[in-house]
Order: sequence, then structure tokens, then C-alpha cells
Amino acid sequence: MKTYSSATHRPAPPISRSSAGLGWGLLGVAAFSFTVPFTRIAVGSGHMSPLFVGAGRATIAAVLAIIALRVLRQSVPQGRQWIRLAIVAAGVVVGFPFLTSYALTMTSASHGAVIIAVLPAATAVFTVLRTGERPSRSFWIAASLGAVAAVGFALTQGGGSFGLHWSDLLLFGAVITCALGYAEGGLLARELGSWQTISWALVIASPFMVILTGVAVVQHPPAASPLEWGAFAYLAVVSMFLGFIAWYRGLAIGPMAQVSQVQLAQPVMTIAWAALLLGEHIGWPTVLGGVVVVGCALIAVRARVSPRRT
Repeated sequence: MKTYSSATHRPAPPISRSSAGLGWGLLGVAAFSFTVPFTRIAVGSGHMSPLFVGAGRATIAAVLAIIALRVLRQSVPQGRQWIRLAIVAAGVVVGFPFLTSYALTMTSASHGAVIIAVLPAATAVFTVLRTGERPSRSFWIAASLGAVAAVGFALTQGGGSFGLHWSDLLLFGAVITCALGYAEGGLLARELGSWQTISWALVIASPFMVILTGVAVVQHPPAASPLEWGAFAYLAVVSMFLGFIAWYRGLAIGPMAQVSQVQLAQPVMTIAWAALLLGEHIGWPTVLGGVVVVGCALIAVRARVSPRRT
């Protein structure tokens, strides 16, 4: 194993003595918090098709991943690791980008945050089922309250509409696939390393993404403004690659069920950026909702998680 591989790091100490996992997780969440507003900017005008935004960003990120893997001469995954990487790719490289890109042609960034606010709870469920971590009762109470607070907060900013429209179904699908990819990717990051995990997932999906990008260019040639291209570049480089390096490193250090709850701050950040970038109004309800959501997140991440006894 390469000495410079992040897979060689020692297991992190318990979260009560180290906040490294939370720090990396928060960095990843901060990077992801721009994803919904920038996706809305990229697809909102119709100058870029959702197919191009979803596939093109993964194609560019795959190029960066291939360069990094070759330059640093990383070992090739073995056996069942390829199957697990395919699960990660299906969730975070294919599922989430495509589903959100199409959904955000039909709804606002604020409404998107309503549905995506349940991602922390979904990630925690997949984490517990997959890893055997056993969150305490206080963890589940805080996580549940945080999810309810995040959804309630986002609902007030989305005009109060929470019907099961096509955009909602697409966003729910995005949450489920992303949560599965987060949980499996966090486990693989402990074996392969954080940036190696997302890099190999991008490599697996790259042939499919290249083909779809070509189809998108032929069907609807992108003719975007500099702002829209800038949003697309962020989605490709940060949302699809650099953000995952930080996020999977945080999950790898863990405990995964706790680190996943840092996502509860993402709806607050997302709507704040949407206000700045898209001109949405922020009043006292937004400030109060943000305090409640972040407070629940802090309680959840401090709750104890005990490993499964064998």
C-alpha cells in the first residue's frame, strides 16, 4: 500500500476526544451547500440541458480523477470493492446529479432544499443498516427533531408547498440514492482513502457519462452565459470531486452516523446562498429556523454512538 495513500491513516479516536471527522464533514457540507443554487443557475435559463449538466459535470470530474490516480500511482481496487464502488457511482455520480438537475428545471432552489433536508436522516438509516453502528436514543431524538426542523424551515422559504409533484419525486429519489452512496462511500474511504473512493467511482461511471455528454451536446448545444458556465464549473470541480474528498474523509474517520448529521446545516447554507445568488428574501423566520436546525445538528453530533457487540 502506498505510504501517501490516505487509506493508511490510523483509526480516528472517539469523537469525544477528536473533532476531525466533524471538521472534514462540515467542510464537505459547505462545498455541497452551493450545489442546489448553482444547479438552478445552470439549468434555470434553459441554455444548458439537465442532461448536459448532469453528465458533463461528472465527465469533467472523471478527467480530474484519472489524472490524480495516474500521477499518484494508486493501487487498483480489488474484488468486491468494484461492486461497492459501482453503488457509490450509481448514487452520487449518476443518481443525485441527474435527478436534481431535472427537478430544478421545475422548482426553485428553496423548494429543492425542502426535500434534500431529509438527506441526513436517510444517510443515518443507511449507515446503521450497513455498518452496525448503534446510535443512542438521544441521537435519534436529536436527528429526528433536526430533520423536522430542517424541513419545516425550508418549507417556510418555499412558499409552503410540499405536494408530491414530479419535481418532489425526483428529489426524493435523489435523496435515497445519495444517502446510499454516502454510506457505502464512507466505508470504502476507510479502505481505499477518501479521494481515491470518489475518483474510482467517477472512473467507473465515466464511459456512460461521456456518451451522455455527447448526446446532450448534439441534442441541445449549450449556449450559456459566463455566470452559467461558472456555476457549471463549480458543480464539476467542487460539488462532484473536491467536496467528496472532504466529505468521505469525514465519514471515514466517523462515527459515520454522527458525521452524517452535519448535513442538517446544509439547508440553512443552501437557502442563504440562494438568497444571495438568486435574490430570495431572508427575514427573521429564516434566522430563527437556522438557529434551530444548527442547534439540533450540534446535539446530534455530540450524542454517543456505540459499536455493535459481537
